Amino acid sequence: MLRRMLAMVGWVEERSGAIGFVAPIMTHRVPRDAKWWYVFGSATLMFFMIQLVSGTLLATLYAPSAADAFQSLQYIDQQVPMGWMLRAIHGMSSNFMVIMVLVHMSQVFLHASFKYPRELTWMVGVLLLFCTLALAFTGQIMRWDQDAYWGLGIGASIVDRVPVLGNQMRNVLLGGPYIGGATLSRFFALHVFVLPGTTIALVGLHLALILKGGVSEMPKAGQLVDPATYKKDYEERVHKTGVPFFPDAAKRDMVFCGLALILMVGLAMWMGPAGPNGNPDPTIINANPRPDAAFLWIFSALALLPPQIETFLLLASPPVIVIGLLAIPLISNRGERAPTRRPIAVITMLVIVVAIGALTWLGVSSPWSPVMDAWTRVPTPVHMVKRLSPLQMQGAVVLQYQQCRNCHALDGEGGMRGPDLADVGSRLSWDQLVRQVQQGGGNMPAYGKTLSSAETVALVAFLQSCRTDGTGPSTIPGALERATSPDLPPVAVPPVGE
Repeated sequence: MLRRMLAMVGWVEERSGAIGFVAPIMTHRVPRDAKWWYVFGSATLMFFMIQLVSGTLLATLYAPSAADAFQSLQYIDQQVPMGWMLRAIHGMSSNFMVIMVLVHMSQVFLHASFKYPRELTWMVGVLLLFCTLALAFTGQIMRWDQDAYWGLGIGASIVDRVPVLGNQMRNVLLGGPYIGGATLSRFFALHVFVLPGTTIALVGLHLALILKGGVSEMPKAGQLVDPATYKKDYEERVHKTGVPFFPDAAKRDMVFCGLALILMVGLAMWMGPAGPNGNPDPTIINANPRPDAAFLWIFSALALLPPQIETFLLLASPPVIVIGLLAIPLISNRGERAPTRRPIAVITMLVIVVAIGALTWLGVSSPWSPVMDAWTRVPTPVHMVKRLSPLQMQGAVVLQYQQCRNCHALDGEGGMRGPDLADVGSRLSWDQLVRQVQQGGGNMPAYGKTLSSAETVALVAFLQSCRTDGTGPSTIPGALERATSPDLPPVAVPPVGE
């Protein structure tokens, strides 16, 4: 039996040359010190392969039609055996692939592995990063739910701001002037055909460049990169002290990939598939859409952009980031590689990581976004309504019924778009509160025409009771009596700013 199997393998090899092609790749020599720092690229490739397999299976069940996409996902989740798990693995492996690409590029940047002769390897890696992000974004569109609809709406509005060509670019993106069936068909083609094919081609080119330029060594302080001598010195060192990729280096890749795979599958089983979150309906104004985890930091950055420079930054930032990343090896392709000798690079990486982490956390909490159901779901804290007068109790009802809790918290419960009102009575006087309620200011709308005089008085009376230390700014003598008595002239409220 063994002889027959060997004869069959020999027959295939004689006609295909597959082993002769793969063997040099598997046995190419790598630096001996290329250890656990070098496993993230292999993990990225593994998750991409999982994406291809699981995505192919899902494509046989998914209906890329605006009328049927949402229902087809429900069918996969509820009726296809283990269909929910297939979707969960596809979605979770996408998140892991994005994480591994970012970690891998961060390691390459910190170790300055983009220097000579690996400049092209870095550039192809940058293109792979954006292909990975594009796959993740178009994958979210495939869910064809509220998140997908509003995400497309935001993307289309940004594209529409491009001078001269904005309308044409929006039509190309959406397949027409508005989001519809042609939009889903267009993004399905991108997600299933164009982007995977492009990524496969770039992965092949990336691996070829790695084999050509070699795997970089661990950086050592004082070991400079000089294009005139580096390549010859590197080849001599690898020939003397290097080890074959398989099995010496590959065993670490396999261990890390195995652990990452177990973690990914475990999280997929625990969390299940993402979405779909409601039919895409533009008439649902209470929708609270948000992107997937990989794009939460962009979501936060867009929400926090100053209105005065919003359009400029939206249009200028993407090309600047792409060109900047591609230009890194052209700007610095020689010299030190050790992070200890490159403090600016280390500080830059720390700033980027902290910024993305902080923006991602803000994207989870979204303090700028109203909690649309807070007025019905979040009650007024009990301790804040004890020993209140009937007028103040009526004000608490007005605060709740007018949906103020959607933007304002009471003792940490409610929306965070506006300030917490738990101590507002200690910060603002009666007249200041009346003026703020009636005239608005900042992000707060004016309620002068929405609330009656009695409701305004009751609301301000309750807000005056919201104090943390029992003290507060002085009020005009007789303000409450004047506001509540029709026989007395009203208190004169000074104009805003005086």
